Amino acid sequence: MSDITDEFSFLPDQAADIGVDGPLPPVERLRLPLEDGRTVSALRYGEGAPRVTFLHGAGLNAHTWDTTVLALGLDALAVDLPGHGESSWRDDAAYVARTLAPDIHAAMAAWTDRPQLLVGQSLGGLTAAAVAARDPDLVHALIVIDITPGIDPAAGPSQIREFFAGPTHWASRDEMVDRALAFGLGGSRSAAERGVFLNSRERPDGRFEWRHHFAHLAARAAAAPPGSGDGDRDAVSSVLAASGWEDLAAVRVPVTLVRGTRGYVTPADAADFTRRLPAASVIELDSGHNVHEEQPRGLAELIRARAGND
Repeated sequence: MSDITDEFSFLPDQAADIGVDGPLPPVERLRLPLEDGRTVSALRYGEGAPRVTFLHGAGLNAHTWDTTVLALGLDALAVDLPGHGESSWRDDAAYVARTLAPDIHAAMAAWTDRPQLLVGQSLGGLTAAAVAARDPDLVHALIVIDITPGIDPAAGPSQIREFFAGPTHWASRDEMVDRALAFGLGGSRSAAERGVFLNSRERPDGRFEWRHHFAHLAARAAAAPPGSGDGDRDAVSSVLAASGWEDLAAVRVPVTLVRGTRGYVTPADAADFTRRLPAASVIELDSGHNVHEEQPRGLAELIRARAGND
């Protein structure tokens, strides 16, 4: 895969995979300097002003939405969360929704000109709720994908944690692809190559590492003494769950929870969501946690129906 150099070179094959014909929308990389010296980055799809803004989950990046956006056919913005993609890492490693929300708010204020349909998956879903609660003028509707505040969006299944808890750098991207496939991740080799290319970077010494900070934090946690910090983690999770429910309760626009039937949100979690937010909608799609990657056309249809006609 050494001949792949363009982050947008995968789009034609992705469009063909889902049966999208015709010319592809223009896609550009955006960067916004922040007051503290960090940068937030995003992808803008289409020639007009974005109508839909997407926030990805932990360990992913804005390109995870490529196929869904191609199926959607609307002008859109996909933001790299802090510590992911081409957005700067945080020195404090505070990757929680309310901490991430100000950067997303700045990005949306800079790159959109109308209230957005805000779509967030996993950690991005909780961050989207925090953004909508912070500034309702930026958002006209909210879609949260396979997450509720009672679920730790960074924990994931043990397979994912073990995968990222391994080496933090490799001699080549092919080695990273081999590791992903050995863990049963990435699907076909071509899909794994795409995922690795878009989620890794070359270091100054010529070795390759994951772009997102979570891989490095997972490796550090794996090297810590057994049992260290477990009690603190439980206490922090309780606080984060409370703040997440508070954010969702403060949202004054229509809210939809999309549950992958094989994802992280259980039927009991969905029932709790409905009890707490009786006005919200809950829709199920036959998918695992990454609904946008497994069911891009079905999800795009749902998003299109909620995007409105503006």
